[in-house]
Amino acid sequence: MKKKKTKARKQKEQSMTLADHLRELRNRLVICIVCLVMSSLAGLHFAPWLVELLTDIGKNYGYTYVYIAPQELLMQYFSIALLAGVCITFPMILYHIWAFVQPGLQKHENALFLSAIFFGLLCFGAGIIFAYKIMLPFMLRFLIGISAGSGITASISVQNYITFLLTIFMIFGIVFELPVISVLLTQMRLLKVEWMKKGRRVIIIVIFVVAALITPPDIVSQIMVAIPMIGLYEISIIICTILMKFRKKEESEGDEADLEPLKQRDK
Repeated sequence: MKKKKTKARKQKEQSMTLADHLRELRNRLVICIVCLVMSSLAGLHFAPWLVELLTDIGKNYGYTYVYIAPQELLMQYFSIALLAGVCITFPMILYHIWAFVQPGLQKHENALFLSAIFFGLLCFGAGIIFAYKIMLPFMLRFLIGISAGSGITASISVQNYITFLLTIFMIFGIVFELPVISVLLTQMRLLKVEWMKKGRRVIIIVIFVVAALITPPDIVSQIMVAIPMIGLYEISIIICTILMKFRKKEESEGDEADLEPLKQRDK
């Protein structure tokens, strides 16, 4: 019964005109926008708590905060509320993207797309947790320590502080996407595992340069960033190697299946 419904749905989607597809796209966009607005309004209720949660990280190291414009704190509440709305709505947005393109995907492409969404969200969350639990304490402690004994008191703008934290979260979230991006590129035949293995030494140097740029000039924090990045790169190589072996095995089995009728005909 389920197969019949799926088949009927595919036939209906194949018979859709351009106007039908545009209408479907419009409906999905409207749903996503409405959900984003509602989630942002809900996030506005929790915005003061979220701002306090972020500022408490720095208060543990002696940071004090000010706002230098009358509307600055209010604007941060709106920014945090919008960000919370995006985070809440993002899985739904991904679902509607998948639902829109799914009729044109083959079975293995559909599986790859869904896996990329799931593991992409998982890796991005892991990057944020790593930044929150490990990197931010080191960075904030080092940066506040620079003014120790100088007679200069740090009064940090709320806007600059929150922008700094969100930037760090975004950087590490993207860095932790490396395995997912590598798998996608290899499956799309835009990247070869052999290239990743041969360029390992160069990539390690690049990783340490990037770690030096995104962290304070502290060798400990640079190493703490570089080691996970190198680990993610090695994990990417292992996963891509395993998937390529499976692909080659499936391709060889497919070639044998195609040649089997020819062999029987020759006999």
